[in-house]
Amino acid sequence: MFPEYDIIVVGAGHAGCEAAAAAAKMGSKVLLATMNMNTIAQMSCNPAMGGVAKGQIVREIDALGGMSGIITDKTMIQFRMLNKSKGPAMWSPRAQSDRMRFAEEWRLTLEQTENVDFWQDMVTGIEVADGRAAGIRTSLGITIPGKAVILTNGTFLNGIIHIGEKQLGGGRAAEKSAKGITEQLVQLGFEAGRMKTGTPPRVDGRSLDYSKMEEQFGDENPSKFSYTDTQPLPKQRSCYITYTNSEVHEILKTGFEKSPMFQGRIQGLGPRYCPSIEDKINRFADRDRHQIFVEPEGWSTVEVYVNGFSSSLPEDVQLKALRKIEGFENAKMFRPGYAIEYDFFPPTQLNLTLETKLVQNLYFAGQINGTTGYEEAACQGLMAAINAHNKINGKEPFVLKRSEAYIGVLIDDLVNKGTDEPYRMFTSRAEHRILLRQDNADIRLTKIGYELGLAEESRLKAVDKKIAETAEIIAYLNNKAIEPEDINSMMEELGSAPITEKQRAGQLIKRPNVEIEHIAQAVTSVGEYLSKFKQESVEQAGIQVKYESYIEKEYSMAARMGELENYNIKGKINYRDIPALSKEAKEKLLKVEPETIGQASRISGVSPADISVLMVYLGK
Repeated sequence: MFPEYDIIVVGAGHAGCEAAAAAAKMGSKVLLATMNMNTIAQMSCNPAMGGVAKGQIVREIDALGGMSGIITDKTMIQFRMLNKSKGPAMWSPRAQSDRMRFAEEWRLTLEQTENVDFWQDMVTGIEVADGRAAGIRTSLGITIPGKAVILTNGTFLNGIIHIGEKQLGGGRAAEKSAKGITEQLVQLGFEAGRMKTGTPPRVDGRSLDYSKMEEQFGDENPSKFSYTDTQPLPKQRSCYITYTNSEVHEILKTGFEKSPMFQGRIQGLGPRYCPSIEDKINRFADRDRHQIFVEPEGWSTVEVYVNGFSSSLPEDVQLKALRKIEGFENAKMFRPGYAIEYDFFPPTQLNLTLETKLVQNLYFAGQINGTTGYEEAACQGLMAAINAHNKINGKEPFVLKRSEAYIGVLIDDLVNKGTDEPYRMFTSRAEHRILLRQDNADIRLTKIGYELGLAEESRLKAVDKKIAETAEIIAYLNNKAIEPEDINSMMEELGSAPITEKQRAGQLIKRPNVEIEHIAQAVTSVGEYLSKFKQESVEQAGIQVKYESYIEKEYSMAARMGELENYNIKGKINYRDIPALSKEAKEKLLKVEPETIGQASRISGVSPADISVLMVYLGK
């Protein structure tokens, strides 16, 4: 009935969609297996993409040739660049999305992608032959052969939904959980664990009083995620902010005795950085209010997402408490919030390619690896697909370094350190974040994406033009002399000391509070010169000039760290035979089996002293 596919992707969430699109674009014949064709690319939680560090990941996906940025640009209803008051390493794009349009656009994109087939069925097991993944088995008793399999099961593996004292089997509201895969993988020797996540209630926007809330507008001149020619938003929808209060908290406390979290019915660990409302009022008992973001779910729908009110308390308690929030006095609930508990597999069981160590040609991506977030899932799907395609075609593995991309940081953290709570990306996790800015993801990664067969030649030409324009502008700024009478009124306005003699424009831009646009605004000749270039080239030049010394220092540090990455650990080593290693280091090194000294140095529990011992042992 079925031909042998090159790659079978199990699950059509954000990881699965990116995996299927990327593998097909690279030339693999792909089957995307999902339990429900109508929920492809479903935004299970908040209708948004990007945010702090997450926005950088979406831009990296786009720069490599992935689709998340393009889909987001086509379906967003609001755009904001977060952290603009801070340095550019912290600038993070975020979009409010139209939930239904986002899923529709992903499905239509996949349907129009050559080499992608679909099959709606529950996958109950993996075909394994001679230690390799060789296909899948489904609930209909069908076996579908494949050269590689990518599991992107999200929260569906033995998923249990909790609402108060009620427990429902399911991977998402109104959708059944997936059975069979966990049990088979455990039999094969994999270690499994349990995690939990949650979602807030959805309410009828017609029942809210927005006049009592603080309106949150999108950016005046909205940007976008993709480096392609997607169009910025001509109009936007506002979000709103309101707050809980002590009365809300007291009502929520009345449901604690029925809380699955407080009564021990939930065993899995939840995300530390996105706690439920009951967890917040329990952990932060001294705070009398918590912020609530009121987010529309699309252009036309009246459904509203109550961000910050994630809960698994009984539905009547949720509604009663909601109605004590300012603006929610007459709120009508579409559905209550809930917690969901699901199986995951500690990612220390993976190679840096996301291929499992126990079964060749079997890859894990997304929440099955213990991560949380659409963006974290999508980039893993992309990387798993690239490596699965390369593996079955006899090509080299593809691994991004920590100094090359947030994607590299994420996968390196997962594989080397593991996680016992849902992993979320933050800028603070990256030691080279001044290099990993959202504005230069194309400069960092598009050439790589082109060489992989993902990014089109037109993308590469656009990046080459941006690089050339940036260099030209930098040379101009470093040579352009500015007269005191042309700039001092602007300097005074910006709170910067006036100049007494001519200075180069580049030197002025290095001052705090002085940006390239200020020079362009004050000096007509500079403004006229810069108007010839694309805005992103001008912005790039301004950043590179202002932070030149910091960027150079980061490149130097990354190069020194890179020397450790070049020390390969060849073959299998029995670390128990190295007596000077600590007991913990022996255990961790045997478990992770690092490929380089650099990777070994980042394993939790391996000390600098252990690395010194290892380098002596290896003759380095």
